[in-house]
Amino acid sequence: MSERPNILIVGVGSIGERHLRCFQATNRCDLALCETVVERREAMAEEFGVAAFASVDEALDAGLFEAAVIAAPAPFHIPLATQLTEHGLHLLIEKPLSISLDGVADLQRLVEEKQTQVSIGYTFRSYPAMAEMKAAIDSGRFGRPVQFIFTGGQHFPFYRPAYREIYYTDRAMGGGAIQDGLTHELNVSEWLVGPVTRLVADADHCVLEGVEVEDTVHVITRHGTVLGSFSLNQHQPPSECRITVVCEKGAVRFEADGHRWFSGTELGGEWQMEAEHELDRDSAYVRQAEKFLDQIAEDSEPLCSLAEGMQTLKVNLAALRSVETRQWIDIK
Repeated sequence: MSERPNILIVGVGSIGERHLRCFQATNRCDLALCETVVERREAMAEEFGVAAFASVDEALDAGLFEAAVIAAPAPFHIPLATQLTEHGLHLLIEKPLSISLDGVADLQRLVEEKQTQVSIGYTFRSYPAMAEMKAAIDSGRFGRPVQFIFTGGQHFPFYRPAYREIYYTDRAMGGGAIQDGLTHELNVSEWLVGPVTRLVADADHCVLEGVEVEDTVHVITRHGTVLGSFSLNQHQPPSECRITVVCEKGAVRFEADGHRWFSGTELGGEWQMEAEHELDRDSAYVRQAEKFLDQIAEDSEPLCSLAEGMQTLKVNLAALRSVETRQWIDIK
């Protein structure tokens, strides 16, 4: 691997543009983009001063790239990942890994054969406060985890004004609150307290105008012996994201507002702040880019492995199935 790897950003919609911007901010790689929409391709190439390709085939024919970021819509992740892996490229794949399990096992086998590096883009793992809280849980400082609680909401149109014009409107494109929003918290819950083993979910479209996909979700989970609960909406005016892990000898809490985490061990006492970090909206993506560059340079562990991304995909699909069937779903 060269000191400055050449990285291809596949898809430069809003998330692809952020990856392009954040990888560029590391000053550790050379970049190019691939985008099928002519106007977008030309605008992004001019803005960021990078080469642009109209297709993945055209980019691969150039023979320049050692790694790629897949930021196309979710249904295209596995076909693109398979094609790029066949050419030996390391991959950062945006979440969710896919909208079905089709082709995922084949991709896993191909990655093992080609000995390439893969990471899945779940950015909660890039937050310093979250990483510190996980280290504290793993150390045994608070005893065994017994409960995971997530509560969150935001006014989605404020942050994504074009939500009615993009993939979000269609579950088959990876849209809706479960696949686009809650998947982050489902993934981080598995990181903190272990894989989801069964769940039951309820969801509905309650407020967002111009779409029919769910914008409000409740999920109850089991992570082996750990109990979990998730409540998310995409329409409340104040933005909120709070994750609490209750353990045998205390509890910890992460708050995205302020990028801080707390602990509590005193009976009847108050939460004690452990750490607070100053981050902007790009910080987690820059850290994710740095970690991916470390991974491909040093064969270090990914922030989120392909196997972990596949597990969370199973959870996404189980939640959608539970909403439709109104039943508990076992995850195997």
